[in-house]
Parts: sequence; structure tokens; C-alpha cells
Amino acid sequence: MMRATSKSSDGLVRDPQDFAFVLGGPLYQLLRRSRLSDDTLKLVHRRVLVISLFTWLPLLVLSALGGKLLAGSAPVSFLQDVEVHVRFLLAVPLLIGAELTVNQRTRSLLRQFLERNLVPEGAMSQFNAAVASAYRLRNSVLAEVLLIALVYGLGVLIIWRHYTVLNTVTWYATPSAEGSQLSLAGIWYGYVSLPIFQFLLVRWYFRMAIWSYFLWRVSRIELSLVPAHPDRVGGLGFLSNTILAFGPLLLAHGTLAAGLMANRIFYTGATLVDFKLEVLVLVIFCTCLVLGPLLVFAPQLSRAKLRGTREYGILAERYARAFDAKWVRGGAPKEEPLLGSADIQSLGDLGNSFDVVRTMRLAPFTRQAVVQLVAFTVLPIVPLLLTIMPLDELLKKLLGMLL
Repeated sequence: MMRATSKSSDGLVRDPQDFAFVLGGPLYQLLRRSRLSDDTLKLVHRRVLVISLFTWLPLLVLSALGGKLLAGSAPVSFLQDVEVHVRFLLAVPLLIGAELTVNQRTRSLLRQFLERNLVPEGAMSQFNAAVASAYRLRNSVLAEVLLIALVYGLGVLIIWRHYTVLNTVTWYATPSAEGSQLSLAGIWYGYVSLPIFQFLLVRWYFRMAIWSYFLWRVSRIELSLVPAHPDRVGGLGFLSNTILAFGPLLLAHGTLAAGLMANRIFYTGATLVDFKLEVLVLVIFCTCLVLGPLLVFAPQLSRAKLRGTREYGILAERYARAFDAKWVRGGAPKEEPLLGSADIQSLGDLGNSFDVVRTMRLAPFTRQAVVQLVAFTVLPIVPLLLTIMPLDELLKKLLGMLL
């Protein structure tokens, strides 16, 4: 198709196959120049190794120098702090790895919209404007500067210092009447390692905002949806292929939550049951984070379903009446046998098409996708069940759920 391969008038969609809302920004350019990334976010192992060690290894060294490395040196020594190891050795690699999986799954998005003829010829300028807007946000220097300010102003000075620091002597802080007194390891933790992690995290929220904004702009276009499309979402079924790409991002959230809960269970007397509300909120948040952007197409899908139900209903009524008049009311020529007639097959095919229209979904994802996202989120928390039940009992319950 000409529209699928031609260049846009303003040169925005030079290669419809290459759309990546996770490429761009000052950090991306820095990683390229330092040979920690290529143009398509490969070399993941380099970024994981360098960033994880830069955030975690100095904490190990400074804790050892401060005499709070091993168990018994403090109520919560460095090696006993589950949260810090989970955050920098598991969550950080997952946040970095998610960039590659999302890039690989979403880079053909533009080509899909064009090859499926979803964007009318007269709406190409709107489509290109949506792409250009996403690129401007993605490449914004100001946006990343504001993210850094948010990390230090809110994430470190307020949330970490006042709400997440353990209320006991740890390898990084000692509680006092004037507030927690940070050790050398605590200073690196609070003003270097933690901000890096929080920046990686909030940058993902910014990217999800870009993704949502792009899809919303596209949803403002009157797309050429086909009610009888076999994917039961008018031809938008390819969008569901992007959902699992965000799995590592949700795993990172679940891993971070598991580390936070583990520290409080092991060192403050809390139990896993105490966090049931937090787990529920986390699951809802993560599911909405990934599936929420796709809901912008619900109004168009609803209109397409109503239109298709009406149009295919009229078509089915006309054909059914003709079939009835011909084969039930005796209108068929005597020399034309019913056995082997294509009319019956055509009636069945029409019925199948009408059933596809009637069962159209109002969002381009399935119930199975929701279950998978929930599983990604809660999987890291499952081992904490061992704190409230023996392993054999846990395995029996899990096997019972699966089998």
C-alpha cells in the first residue's frame, strides 16, 4: 500500500517501522557517548553492570569502613538489609532491561497503524503531529532536569528521610531527637544511589505519560476500524502485543515492594498480612499504569461496535430473508439442489461475522493480559508468604491453585 511505505509530507515518519518513545533525552545521549548503549538500547549488560555497581558497591565499601557491614555490627547491618540489595541488584537491572523489551515491542507501532489502513489519508497530518509531539517530549532536556529536581526535592528530602527510613539503628542512619544521622554510607545512599534509582523509576513514569499522550492523540483521529475484524477490536489487536513488554517494569515494582516489606517484617515486627492493602494498591496501580493508556480507544471501539451491529444486522436480515424465501418458502429453482449449495455456507459465514461484531471488546486487551500483569506484580512478593506459612503448605496451596 502506498500509504504504508510513503514518507509523510513533513518528514516526521521517515521510517514507519522505527518508533521508540524510550529513546532520547540527555541520559540516553550520555549512555551512547559513554558506549553503554547503542542506537537501539542494546548493550544492556554493560548498563546493568555499571549502574548497579555504581549504586551498590560504594555502599558495601563504606559500610565495611564504618564497621556496619556484617550481622551484629548494627540492628540492621548492610548485608542484612534486604531492601537495599533488592533495590540495586534486582530492581535497577529490571528497570534498565525494560527499556530494551519495550523498545523492541513498540518500534513497529507506526507501521502497524499504516499497514492496517487505520489512519485515513486525510488524517495523516494529525497522525504525524502526534508522533512529533511524542518525540519532542521524549527528547526534552527540561523534562529530565525537572525529574532530577523532583527526585531530590520530594523523593530524597521528604519521602525517604521522613517516611521510608527504618526507625532503628541501621548501616546508613542512626535515629536521634534531631532526626536520623546519616553515616558516610548513608550519605552516598541518600544522595547518590537512591536518587539514581528514583530517577530511573520516575523517568519510566514520564515515558508512560508520553505513551499515554501519544495514544490519546491518535485516538482523537477518526480511525478506520473494521467491526468484523477477527481480533474483535476493530483491527487494533496489535496494541495488545505491547502489554507483556512492560512485564519487567512491573516486576521491578513488585521487587521493590517486596524489599520494603521484607525489611519491616524482619526488623520491625510487622507481618505480611499488615501489607494486604498496600499490595492491593500496588496491583491496581501497576495494572492501570500499563492498561490505562489503551483505554483511550474505548469510545471509538464502542461507536464501531454500535455501527457494526446495526450495519451487519441489516445485512444479515436481508440475506436471511432471501435465504428463507428461496429455500424455505419454495423460491429455489427445481434444478438447483439444496445439498451442496453455497447458500448455507454463506449464511453460516455471515452468522460468524455478526457474532464477531456482537462480541467486540471495548479495549484492545484481554482478561488474560490482566491476569499476566497481576502475576508480574505479585510474583516477587510470593516468597514472603514463607514468613506466615511453612514451605510445604505454601507449595500445596500454589499447586492447588494451578491444578
